[in-house]
Amino acid sequence: MSEERAKLGEIELVYEQIGDRDDAPLLLVMGLGMQLIHWDLEFCEMLAERGYRVIRFDNRDSGLSTQIAAPVPPVLRAMAGMRIDAPYLLSDMAADSFGLLDHLGIESAHVMGVSMGGMIAQVMALDRPERVRSLTSIMSTTGNRRAGMPRLRAFALLLRRAPADRDAYISYFVKTFQVIGSPAYPEDEARMRETAAATYDRSHHPAGTVRQLAAILASGDRTTRLRELHVPTAVVHGTDDPLIPLRAGVATARAIPDAELVAIPGMGHDLPHQLWPKVVAAFEANAARAAEPARVS
Repeated sequence: MSEERAKLGEIELVYEQIGDRDDAPLLLVMGLGMQLIHWDLEFCEMLAERGYRVIRFDNRDSGLSTQIAAPVPPVLRAMAGMRIDAPYLLSDMAADSFGLLDHLGIESAHVMGVSMGGMIAQVMALDRPERVRSLTSIMSTTGNRRAGMPRLRAFALLLRRAPADRDAYISYFVKTFQVIGSPAYPEDEARMRETAAATYDRSHHPAGTVRQLAAILASGDRTTRLRELHVPTAVVHGTDDPLIPLRAGVATARAIPDAELVAIPGMGHDLPHQLWPKVVAAFEANAARAAEPARVS
């Protein structure tokens, strides 16, 4: 397994594949400011062992993929409900994902996304439903502000730009996940510091995270479109998520016809290893529905 590059017009995406190339493809879409390494390799291998060709990648403006040459948007204006001109939208990031599938010669794939990645996965299913075998939206939302706002401490983290200094960044990363992580499944601090160091050393571009946040805020509410979606969908959400609260997951599941809501007690805005079996089970149950005959109305 090694990192590879996909040239998609002016965008390059860095990606990795885990598992047998003949197995059913599963595209993993990461969240705000995160990199492909934040899909834990053991989690990916767990999915691959169940018969999936797992693809993890850096979104534009994160990791080793293309950094967009654009000013940092005024996200505070967007958070206040004012319109802004974002350099790109979630639909552009969804198009990147399809471009990666095209590069790999994949016509359709199962798609799993966390947080912003769940939003991108939703847009993929809305824009090209024939290419999304199943949708697993984890700790995400519909884009409707009333569906759930972060708690005050978590909201403050969104507004703080990551430090440029390595040691300060590591402390910032650990503090962030101590605030937004799963209260019932606290992560070992040494492991968090190791992940933070690997993140910083691989790529550190805080401006890209702000541009991604602007894309989220400028892309608007998907609720009305989601009501017309007919892709097998699982919505996985923690009951103790301080960043995107459970009611946002409930709103997502209610909007998508026949979506299955999997609410996990004690889970916050992360994927602790203790919960991987539950998340994988939810994905597999949903993926199995993709093989069922379509309902006749």
